[in-house]
Amino acid sequence: MAGQTQGMMESPSVSSDMTDTLETLPFEIKNVIASRARMGLIALATDHIIEYELPRLIHPISGAQIYTTRVPMEPKVTPQTLHGMKASLTDAAKTLLPGVQFNVIGYGCTSASVIIGELEISQAIQLAHHETAITTPITACIAALKTLKATRIGLLTPYVEAVNQPIREYFKQNNITVVRSATFSEIDDNRAGMITPLSIKNAVLNVFSGLDLDLVFISCTSLRVAELIPELETTLGIPVTSSNHALAWHMLRLSGVLDSIPNQGTLFMS
Repeated sequence: MAGQTQGMMESPSVSSDMTDTLETLPFEIKNVIASRARMGLIALATDHIIEYELPRLIHPISGAQIYTTRVPMEPKVTPQTLHGMKASLTDAAKTLLPGVQFNVIGYGCTSASVIIGELEISQAIQLAHHETAITTPITACIAALKTLKATRIGLLTPYVEAVNQPIREYFKQNNITVVRSATFSEIDDNRAGMITPLSIKNAVLNVFSGLDLDLVFISCTSLRVAELIPELETTLGIPVTSSNHALAWHMLRLSGVLDSIPNQGTLFMS
């Protein structure tokens, strides 16, 4: 309107005392979840089961923690594809909490541990994590057999014969008699990871009941069987262990955790 002054919007005044600063806050650093055992795991790219079973096996131990990475692997399990993982082991190990010291690192493949060799696997991983204890399922199995004074075993695997034969030979070289062996003869690791616990239970009981054995070993980290071990031991009357079962036990022991864990089979009380 003529003769009327239009009001002007004014910005709110800012006190010269107010400045936009980022406050640095104090904090506490404390290793809680891995205070007793910081454990690394190199799992196969194709493994469906190991990350399911290992945490459950160590769960009763407060302050024990597993950190996992994966190594490339083809679904088809043959001596050639197993050996092919060797070239990727160091790079896989480098992705396990870089700059952090582990008590132990486990490599999660029983058959490749035999095909590649335990020493070669340890050397490849230790290029990334110096002076760290290394174990594998087959290393853990032999340690378990010695602990339980078992020399006559039953062996169940999912592998084809080209993979089974080196494993039987490995046991022979370590003065372990494989009294009887059986296999699901499945070459595809994705399918092996879906073999049902009931199928495994039935196989163990049908094949190994009544035999003169010290122990039954169920080989392959892809087989879901750890939860069945107490029941199988009760039925068979002898100790039973598996790749994941023995590996979890050995990783704890190499970390200095000597606690007995009830309801997880004879080995975890040893």
